[in-house]
Amino acid sequence: MRAAEADVIVLSGTDIVDRWEDARELDAPPLIVREGLAKALKAEELPEVERIDAGHSNPTFLVLSQGDRWILRRPPRPPFAPKAHDVLREYRVLAALSDQQVRTPTPLLACEDPAVIGAPFYLMEALDGLVIKADTPPPLGTPEQRARVGDELVDSLVELHAVDIDVAKIGSRASGASYLQRQIALWSAQLDQRKLVREIPALTALTQHLSSQIPVSSTVSIVHGDFKLDNMFFAPTAPARLIAILDWEMATLGDPLADLGFLTATWTEPGESPDRTAGLSSATAQPGFPTRSELASRYAELSGASLDQLAWYQGFALWKIAILLEASYQRFLAGTAEDAFFPTLKQGVPQIAEQALDAAAGSLL
Repeated sequence: MRAAEADVIVLSGTDIVDRWEDARELDAPPLIVREGLAKALKAEELPEVERIDAGHSNPTFLVLSQGDRWILRRPPRPPFAPKAHDVLREYRVLAALSDQQVRTPTPLLACEDPAVIGAPFYLMEALDGLVIKADTPPPLGTPEQRARVGDELVDSLVELHAVDIDVAKIGSRASGASYLQRQIALWSAQLDQRKLVREIPALTALTQHLSSQIPVSSTVSIVHGDFKLDNMFFAPTAPARLIAILDWEMATLGDPLADLGFLTATWTEPGESPDRTAGLSSATAQPGFPTRSELASRYAELSGASLDQLAWYQGFALWKIAILLEASYQRFLAGTAEDAFFPTLKQGVPQIAEQALDAAAGSLL
């Protein structure tokens, strides 16, 4: 990502500080201490650091030092759910996939010690390219190029699911076979914690539905866990070409249809409200993008997968999103998150929960 092209977020003066002595005077810990980062980079001068708009999960920064550019990822300020925001896991997955036929950025450095910048973090290469969010940037903003974007998404997902899991060594085949059961248990426990603040009836009903009808996984593959359009990096010139899949913190071994369910459940079609699912893929309502059915059909054709139970996986995807966003909303209520998106989740999460119930009933097919 070019520094000039990145969507730079204006931060408060307490989010990035020069030295630890500055941080100790603050009421809330900073996100970056440049003094510690310089030591990790073995740099003689403090690096330049700019936060970039890369979603609402892990804070992401462009780092400039001694003529080099990197992308830095770290978790948000606590509190957050157990196993969430695990950027070091993300680094390990990227390292395992670096010699596979998967479109990933190259990881460069990981630091487990929170005393360095205030939290564990990792660095990866800074690529030149585009992220598609609320609109399709030129030169990809034509119906022809939008159609290619959809094809590239599906093709890259099929490539990921075709990786030999015994070679990549990301997890055990046995744990992958029980992925859906473990996911239901994990996210149900997180939902129970969220209920201490408020209960959302649609999420409770959906939990019961999903738990009672867990599919039998037909295969085990690497699962990205957050496979959606704005987690993809495209080359900056036409024709549309996906060059890197981003945001690997939830990757593991599991049921590959979970990724297809996630992609299609968060996909907005022409004629639908761009605000559905909190606007997670509002750009795809523009002319030229394939429909959910077309995405799924291309995946089935290339992978040989059966789509008989896709509705369950789509409901499962939106259920997880609702629980995750509810955690973000409650961090906002606790005063530990300032993202302007989070206040909208007061109504947004219940809306997604209702959409998840409809999806599980087959409304997205």
